[in-house]
Amino acid sequence: MGSVVRFRREGLRLDQAVAEALGVSRARAQAWIAQGRVRVGEKVVSKPAYRLKGEEVVVDPPEEKPWVAPEDLFLPVLYEDEDMLVLNKPPGLLTHPAPGVYTGTVVNALLGRYFPLEEAKRPELVRPGIVHRLDKDTSGVLVVAKHGGALEALSRAFRDRLVMKRYLALTEGHPKEGTLVAPIGRHPVERHRMHVGGVAPRYAETDFRVLATAGPYALVEARPHTGRTHQIRVHLKHLGAPILGDELYGRKSPHIGRQALHAYELRLPHPRTGRILEFLAPVPQDMARAWEALGGKWPEEVVREGYTGAQ
Repeated sequence: MGSVVRFRREGLRLDQAVAEALGVSRARAQAWIAQGRVRVGEKVVSKPAYRLKGEEVVVDPPEEKPWVAPEDLFLPVLYEDEDMLVLNKPPGLLTHPAPGVYTGTVVNALLGRYFPLEEAKRPELVRPGIVHRLDKDTSGVLVVAKHGGALEALSRAFRDRLVMKRYLALTEGHPKEGTLVAPIGRHPVERHRMHVGGVAPRYAETDFRVLATAGPYALVEARPHTGRTHQIRVHLKHLGAPILGDELYGRKSPHIGRQALHAYELRLPHPRTGRILEFLAPVPQDMARAWEALGGKWPEEVVREGYTGAQ
C-alpha cells in the first residue's frame, strides 16, 4: 500500500468499490474514507454509502509497515537469562528490517524464537527488544531485552553512558591514538553516508588505540562513548585510516568482503540486579585471516574464533 490508485465504477457504494478495487476489507475502505483519503472527482467524499455514477475515484492509502515474519534463523548466543539475551551477531546480518529488506534479520530470528505468531503482526514489535544495533557487515556483541522492563533499563544504561563498548578494526593507515571528539552529521550530498561536520551534526566521541601494525595497516581498538550512525567508520576515515574493506568510507579489499569491524567486548549493568556483566565475542575467522594475510601478528590477549587464547 501507499501508492495512489485511480479507477471508475458505476452503481456501487463507495466503500464497496474501494474494497473491491484495492483488494481490502470493507472496514478498511471505510476507515480510509473517514480519514479523507478517498476523492470522487475532485472532492473528498466522507460518506461510505455514496453511490458512484461513473466518476473517477482516487484513493491514497497510507503507508503500512510490512509484517515482519518470524523465521528459524541461527543466532550464536553468548548469554541468556530471563531478562536479556546477548548475541554474537554474524557479519552480513541486518539487526532489524529496513526498506526493501524484511527477512533474514536479527528481528526475524527473535520473532521466530520468542514471540507468538499473532503478536509478531503488531507494528510495535517490528524491533522487539532491540536495545542498540550493529551495521549489517559489523559483527560482534549485540544485546537484546526480553521484556519491556529490561528494555527500559538497558536503554537507560546506554543513554547514560554506563556501557563500555570495545571494538576491533583493521585499518588502512595508522590512526592517531587518543580521544577524538568530532561531531557527525549526514553527508550534504550523499545522503546514505555520514560525515564529520555534515548536516545537523551531533556530538561524537571515540577513543582509539593501536594494538599492532603490519606495514601500512593497523589493528585498532576503538571505544565509542556516543552512539552515532557509522561513528567508528567515520572517525577512522577522518583520521586518515579507513577500515579495511569498507566500501562506503574507504575501498574494497581482496582480503575481506566487508568492513573489518568487530564489536569485541561489552560491559553493562544487568537490567534487574545492576551487577556489571562482561561479554566477549571472539574475532571472527574472516578478520583473523585478513590480518594474518597482511602480515599482522595478534596480541596474545585478543581471542579469535578457532584459537585457544586468554578468556
